[in-house]
Amino acid sequence: METLEAIRLRHSVREYEDRHIMKDIIEKIVDCGRVAPTARGEEPWEFIVITDKKALKEIADITDYGKFLKNSACTIIVCSKDTKYYLEDGCAATENMMIGAASLGIGSCWVAGDKKSYCEKILKCLEVPPGYKLVSIIPIGYPAKRQNPTPKRPLEEVLHWEKF
Repeated sequence: METLEAIRLRHSVREYEDRHIMKDIIEKIVDCGRVAPTARGEEPWEFIVITDKKALKEIADITDYGKFLKNSACTIIVCSKDTKYYLEDGCAATENMMIGAASLGIGSCWVAGDKKSYCEKILKCLEVPPGYKLVSIIPIGYPAKRQNPTPKRPLEEVLHWEKF
């Protein structure tokens, strides 16, 4: 899929087929995160891929709005060293991976991290060393059903030239 099309067609997917994603495809998706822009060249991110169904259920049970991730083929946890721009860097990596997944016909959904009450519990569960923040949780899988992206405001409503 062409890049601009992947950006336009990407949408949150919360229902997945019971279908395995090949390791090389998962690595391509994570690599999209690895090459994201990063403030001061710090690359503070780390990516944890979870494929074990028991572990997926455990993470799903900890979240508040991510219960569906237990049915994903895998989930990517984005955590970042606690640097000045960890959130910006981690979010850029997250979006890159979601667009990369969409370009490969794989659905994803951004399950909140960072400011959620369960962050520390998830980091502890995954044995993440101290000094890291949970940025996002990204369940991925082949979409169980076809759906259209959520309508967005038209460009002429949001684009301003020179001044607001």
